[in-house]
Amino acid sequence: MTISKWRFFAGAATVSLCLASTLTAHAATGWVNTHTQAIPLIQAKLLGALDPSQTLRITVALQMQNTQALQNLVQQQATPGSANFNKYITPAQFNAGYAPSDASVSAVQAYLAAAGLTGISAAPNKLFVTATGTAAQIEAAFNTSLMRFKQRGKEVFVNVTPAQVPQALGGIVLSVLGLNNVQMTTPITQCDVSIKGCLRFSYDPATYWKAYDVSHVTRGYKTAIAIMAEGDVTAVIPDLRTFESAMNLPAVNVTVVPVGLASTDTAGDDEWDLDTQYTTGMAGNVKNLYIYDTTSLTDQDTALEFNRWATDDLAPVGNASFGICEFFPYLDGTMVADDQVFLEAAAQGQTMFSSTGDTGSFCSVGTNGVPAGAPFVGYPATSPYVIGVGGTTLVTNKNGSYNSEIAWYAGGGGISQFEYSPYWQSPVVPTNNGLPATFRAIPDFSMDADPDTGAIVYVNGAVEYIGGTSLSSPLAAGAWARLQTSYNNVLGFAAPRLYAGYPAFGSTGGPTGITQKVDGFNDVLVGSDGLYTALPNYDFTTGMGSLDVAQKQPLLPH
Repeated sequence: MTISKWRFFAGAATVSLCLASTLTAHAATGWVNTHTQAIPLIQAKLLGALDPSQTLRITVALQMQNTQALQNLVQQQATPGSANFNKYITPAQFNAGYAPSDASVSAVQAYLAAAGLTGISAAPNKLFVTATGTAAQIEAAFNTSLMRFKQRGKEVFVNVTPAQVPQALGGIVLSVLGLNNVQMTTPITQCDVSIKGCLRFSYDPATYWKAYDVSHVTRGYKTAIAIMAEGDVTAVIPDLRTFESAMNLPAVNVTVVPVGLASTDTAGDDEWDLDTQYTTGMAGNVKNLYIYDTTSLTDQDTALEFNRWATDDLAPVGNASFGICEFFPYLDGTMVADDQVFLEAAAQGQTMFSSTGDTGSFCSVGTNGVPAGAPFVGYPATSPYVIGVGGTTLVTNKNGSYNSEIAWYAGGGGISQFEYSPYWQSPVVPTNNGLPATFRAIPDFSMDADPDTGAIVYVNGAVEYIGGTSLSSPLAAGAWARLQTSYNNVLGFAAPRLYAGYPAFGSTGGPTGITQKVDGFNDVLVGSDGLYTALPNYDFTTGMGSLDVAQKQPLLPH
């Protein structure tokens, strides 16, 4: 046993020396930082270095070309009178005008091969190059150090120094994903009827249709929806069939799209049940439901999942009911990588909806529904090219029609510290000096999330009552599918359309009661999420309010 240990480390040292020698020529001009910074962990115990022989899969994100031109195109696509109004590009057109060049991809692939990595492949849109290698090879290739920690009872690894590349790749490589295995969280919150009574714990699609006024808007039968999932989703489809039968809904066609290695994890089944049942349930019907199924909720795996949704370009509506404090994807370089993917999707006419989280105006500290932690907001909801959906407490009349809403105290909301406010949002966001907002604010709008007014969900064949922004985001995606179908899917990326016509910050009104009608939204006037309070027009608790689908339909530029 002792001999084996010494042989192992001696072999690892020899490999490291040979690898360092091989890479010397590539790094002769010096190293430059990528967007993947050192990851500091709070309240974590250092366990030591990652086993140098451990096999890892990494993904190198490449800088796209003509970013500003593509951003301008997205604006033109939503601007009536523009030559590009309602004209969306295809993945092939993205590759021709905006993807990294073939030379850039080849340079990255050659570098990875020289570093000893194998299984090297590029994504169809060239934004990512994925490869496999040992921890020792990867540390040498990116001049970084990988260490193990124990945090909140779980063992994780992270890079404790920045990821770097040779100067020749400095303008090509954005970030390096896969240098940590920290996972996003899914904000599911349940109403525990054994402890307390719920205000109404029997919301179903038909009730939501009444409450959010979809009776005069066609079902989403022309529009495909995609949900982002992970693990083994085998049980999710039978649960969807049970739900459809119980709710008198048509059985939608389902396609599972594997992304990466298969996983046996079923811990997230209640999340994927909620997503599948209430995206399609709110839509009433869909052209197709795609379940993009990745290996885990690490930043690397979800980045590849989002990218597959964009490069497939099969579903104009997507939903991701998970997130993480935005400082983490900022530090590990996922934010800049994913933002490129979401920009491509927007230019192709696609919209991703994402939960803003269940810890109010703070970052999650491991317990949903209890605002606590640091005053950060969640990603990917803060991406400018994602719709961040917050939460309300919905109150309906006896017949299920809308009565009122207040801001759900645990619904995520606030101001990003890293993402800038897009042109469609900055005029409506409150500021201290009366100038347009500089940084991105979430939520964009909100829907029912309070578990005390949660939804009937079938999990493993049995009824559960579930809330959280994991409910509000699928409701929003399903509502948008209806609106897309009503206009033959010409609406494209949702954000500019939804904000068009909304009152600018400083506009005065005459709010009365708990809510008021504003530009197709139920503007919520009561409630708090911790740091922020509901106010007339846009605020950081519910955004523009909840969607009154029938009222919003004729207001959408089309």
